[in-house]
Formats: sequence, structure tokens, C-alpha cells
Amino acid sequence: MQNLGGRLAGTKIDMAEVVNLRTARKRAKRHLAEQEAAQNRLAHGRSKAEKAQARSDLDQAERKLDQHRIEEKDTR
Repeated sequence: MQNLGGRLAGTKIDMAEVVNLRTARKRAKRHLAEQEAAQNRLAHGRSKAEKAQARSDLDQAERKLDQHRIEEKDTR
């Protein structure tokens, strides 16, 4: 076997994978955005059913308050 630049001829040379830096940056940015969105969903998100239930509870409380309101008649 011949010595070629410090390597023996016929030996397998492992090469690194070629990476497009623009694509890698976009992928990393997308990944960070996904993580931030997940954190925001945990902190602020409510399901549609939870929002509807809260709206229904608020409407019911307002109706109950209006039913118990004492209206004073103007006596002028």
C-alpha cells in the first residue's frame, strides 16, 4: 500500500456532513420559536371550552346581579 499524505491507500476516509448554514440557522430559529410558543401556551393559553365556560359564568353572574337590583322610581 502506498502512503498518500499520511494515509494508506485503500483506507476509508470518513468525511463530515456538509451543512447549509442558512438552513441550519432557519431550523434553529424555528425550534426556538416553537419552544417559546409552547411556554406561552402554558402560561396564557386556555382551551376554547374553558373560555366559553368563563364567558357563560360571567353572563350568568351579570344576569343574577341585574335580577336583584332595586330600581328607584323618580318621584319629582
